[in-house]
Amino acid sequence: MASKLLRAVVLGPPGSGKGTVCQRIAESFGLQHLSSGHFLREHIRAKSEVGVLAKQYLERGLLVPDHVITCVMMMELEKKQSQHWLLDGFPRTLVQAEALDRICELDLVISLNIPFETLKDRLSARWIHPASGRVYNMEFNPPHVHGIDDITGEPLIQQEDDKPEAVAARLRKYKDAAKPVIELYKSRGVLHSFSGTETNKIWPYVYTLVSSKIPPLHSKEAN
Repeated sequence: MASKLLRAVVLGPPGSGKGTVCQRIAESFGLQHLSSGHFLREHIRAKSEVGVLAKQYLERGLLVPDHVITCVMMMELEKKQSQHWLLDGFPRTLVQAEALDRICELDLVISLNIPFETLKDRLSARWIHPASGRVYNMEFNPPHVHGIDDITGEPLIQQEDDKPEAVAARLRKYKDAAKPVIELYKSRGVLHSFSGTETNKIWPYVYTLVSSKIPPLHSKEAN
């Protein structure tokens, strides 16, 4: 185990394959994969104070505000102080990045740059299982039965903001909020950007980068 605990973040727009990359890093290097979406769903399910607040925004089709997400993530990070971790979906804004600064210093920020057309196609083909957050892509990761979650047998939904007409606005909104975050980490020399249209082709480069910071669990080539 590295003597210093690794603090890493994966940044990327919706549909960039961020969740997949985080999952692979977590499995290959033994990092805790901390997803803001996962923690939000947990708080909503537990009907905690921030969960109830977050649900009110989501039910109205609004983005959960910075202070609510930040509150959720700070609570979770406090529990993980003795572990290597990898953040997914946080920080998305400069305000969130500044809050994170107050509790830790990041060692590694991975930014996924995926062409707009690729993101648009991926998101338009994306369906989710609301309770678990499981994501399916009708082109390259479809469910066994059309419209049905593989594990629970419950129906899948297409989120309003994954519908083709909403995707462009959603991606623009992400880009505007993420730009200052990316600039901040770039200025600190911790940002590493990867471009491409296929997660499988980007992954070996990400694997090599993370290997330079922390040894993999099993000594094997990235696949």
